[in-house]
Amino acid sequence: MAEIVITEFMEQSAVSSLAADFDCLYDPRLVDDAARIHAMLADCRGLIVRNRTRVDAAMMDAAPNLRVIGRLGVGLDNIDLDAAAERGIRVCPATGANAACVAEYVLLATLHLLRPLTLATAPMLAGDFPRPAFSNGREIGGRVLGLIGGGMIGREVARRAIPLGMTVLVADPMLEHGVQDDGSEVVSLNDCLSRADAVSLHIPLTPETAGMMSGAMLARMKPGSVLINTARGGIVDHAALARLMRDGRISGAALDVFDDEPASAESLAMFDGIENLILTPHIAGLTEESNHRVSGITADQVRAALEEG
Repeated sequence: MAEIVITEFMEQSAVSSLAADFDCLYDPRLVDDAARIHAMLADCRGLIVRNRTRVDAAMMDAAPNLRVIGRLGVGLDNIDLDAAAERGIRVCPATGANAACVAEYVLLATLHLLRPLTLATAPMLAGDFPRPAFSNGREIGGRVLGLIGGGMIGREVARRAIPLGMTVLVADPMLEHGVQDDGSEVVSLNDCLSRADAVSLHIPLTPETAGMMSGAMLARMKPGSVLINTARGGIVDHAALARLMRDGRISGAALDVFDDEPASAESLAMFDGIENLILTPHIAGLTEESNHRVSGITADQVRAALEEG
């Protein structure tokens, strides 16, 4: 049986570095076979997962020698942290490793939603020349970007948005109201929603944040504003969002995360026919560069934990 079990995609160079010193089982198909994962854990000392593997108390009990869980990413809602603490298992997220590429995704989505140039391609190929319909796009210079959550990723977004001429507001109960060193301003959640032309979510999924962006909360957003969610799907009421978009109250949205993943066509049917919408399969934090950073950091953390005994 393997000392380290890796259930989801990890860069081969990082896998090879661990395999040079430990007996490793790397099979990214394991994520879809929980029973097989349990069967592989008898001698496991290190478990490496992304966001789809549910590491609950039962899985930890199947691994009596487990010492460390490496998370290829930063969200920890798929890991029972209390159960890990009770068993003395260290949990190591790859903090900061994908912050830059998520920040770039947010700005790319904001640019597209405010000025959706790619929507002109289909009518152009069909022989139309829809200049009037695409002559009222909005520039991001002078616009207000609202960040719900002022952690590492939020700060990376602000660092890129402010030089582009955006005013950045941050709503985070852990931060003191006022202007921060980077030029962003910490305000109340209501103030952030009502003033922002684009709202981007950067908070974890917890019992307190689940369903936080309800229909009532979404309705507080500035008329014509857009929403970007790269955090977790369970934070946003998608049905309410779709209704507000059809009504024109919210003019666009980019959703990278969903209540259940992989998201099914049935679960997304509410968005059928809505044009200014970007749906991506939980890839905001995935680029060539970030994959190498995340995998390398996770491999180093798991190695260190196992070498400490």
